[in-house]
Amino acid sequence: MGDTLGVALHTMAHRFAELASTAPDPNLRVPATPGWSITDVLGHVASEPSRYRELALGGGTWPALAADLPAFNAEQIATLPTRNPDELSAKLLADTESLITTIDSFNGEPRTMMFDGGQTVRADRARGTLLGEFVVHGFDIARALGRPWPIEPAHVPLIMDGLNQVTPGWVDPNPADNHTATYEYRLRGFTRYVYRFQDGQLTVDPDIATRIDVHISADPVTALLLNYGRIRQWKPTLTGQVLAWGRKPWLATTFSRRFLPA
Repeated sequence: MGDTLGVALHTMAHRFAELASTAPDPNLRVPATPGWSITDVLGHVASEPSRYRELALGGGTWPALAADLPAFNAEQIATLPTRNPDELSAKLLADTESLITTIDSFNGEPRTMMFDGGQTVRADRARGTLLGEFVVHGFDIARALGRPWPIEPAHVPLIMDGLNQVTPGWVDPNPADNHTATYEYRLRGFTRYVYRFQDGQLTVDPDIATRIDVHISADPVTALLLNYGRIRQWKPTLTGQVLAWGRKPWLATTFSRRFLPA
């Protein structure tokens, strides 16, 4: 299974597959993904590891624009090879192992691949985005079923390292239009990131020193669910799970809304 990220993918693929394939009613709607049933969510997630592998090998398909992703996903679900939960789960597990093996075969070489929104990203780090699919969609299904779904805080920086490759292409052009500000985002107990908006264009961890307008400190799991739009801002703010300070602390409440929905 290789590195830490490969181990995390293996672990979460199995957890997700077991959760989704044992749902009493696979046609149950999942509120976090309007219009999708548990089978639809499982089918979407099961389709992704093989797509990532094809992309890592220089092939595959991707939506040219971030805004095209919902239609891309809808077509993916409409053309599933099967809707049998056991078969989809088996595909998910087998394809995840194939992806892990493929990335391991690169021996640490920083190969790049095309990805959603027509962006070029490192293939090894892109696995973090896939890990986010397993973790967050597992959370979606578990919540629909009323089951627990503990999220490992150590998985969050792995996911964020993947997401940060593509976040510049996910900036919502409406609220972020001409927005200029710099955010420091701290995942408590782990790491920090700097997000610099200049006239609506985003740079993550810019090379040049820049003045911070707002510092944000967040519990890692809370940060993940906020960034994916799965929870609202007010409760984490009131309970101290998210803290903000600096020259413009009010900007913290709008940070996650500056991006298109994941």
